[in-house]
Amino acid sequence: MEFITYEQEEFVGIITINRPKALNALNSSVLDELNATLDQVDLNTTRCLILTGAGEKSFVAGADIGEMSTLTKAEGEAFGKKGNDVFRKLETFPIPVIAAVNGFALGGGCEISLSCDIRICSDNAMFGQPEVGLGITPGFGGTQRLARAIGVGMAKQLIYTARNIKADEALRIGLVNAVYTQEELMAQAKKMAVTIAKNAPIAVRNCKKAINDGLQVDMDQAIVIEEKLFGDCFETEDQKAGMGNFLEKDKEKKLKVVPFQNK
Repeated sequence: MEFITYEQEEFVGIITINRPKALNALNSSVLDELNATLDQVDLNTTRCLILTGAGEKSFVAGADIGEMSTLTKAEGEAFGKKGNDVFRKLETFPIPVIAAVNGFALGGGCEISLSCDIRICSDNAMFGQPEVGLGITPGFGGTQRLARAIGVGMAKQLIYTARNIKADEALRIGLVNAVYTQEELMAQAKKMAVTIAKNAPIAVRNCKKAINDGLQVDMDQAIVIEEKLFGDCFETEDQKAGMGNFLEKDKEKKLKVVPFQNK
């Protein structure tokens, strides 16, 4: 891999987009490598992923404008599909993905963060969809996921104005879950990932699928999706161990209770 690095720390995988001289901008090669990296993640030994960018200046500054500038209509549509296919794979990846956003998350950078389950950022983060200023629309899911994440009115405002927002405003509108210093960001991302990884992996995966799939249908259909995934957890080793441990602790707790004696 030329532009993507992958590290494994116990049950947590860390994907870094490593093109710092170009502020980690997304070109076709980066997208191909990211796609291949996701295919190579061992789901038997990995329970959570962290996605970040190399350096402190930029998470992903956007798609590569140099590559896009000469595209025809057909090539532009094909490039959009390439990005959307990879981002959709990330969004529907079986295990949770945390975006640790360090610096610029503009255009494709904002869009790839929206494809992750949870977004946290550094205090120098900058989010935005500047595409209309370049004569194009967001092409990697921005018109769809941003509205779902922060509401239609706010998403339209950000997209139509091409205005960038800082970390504190991203937190205020619900685009990110938390803001940390640049020094704390990765440590906090790893802490959250480890906490997720400690929980029953089948249950966590089923929760992700239930939330994602349920949001695409009406409530009557959504609760059926939940019922099936809820039922799918039973008879697993995770369920037996989890409930068994709870009942054993509850039993021990009751044994320690000393009856009140009224003298």
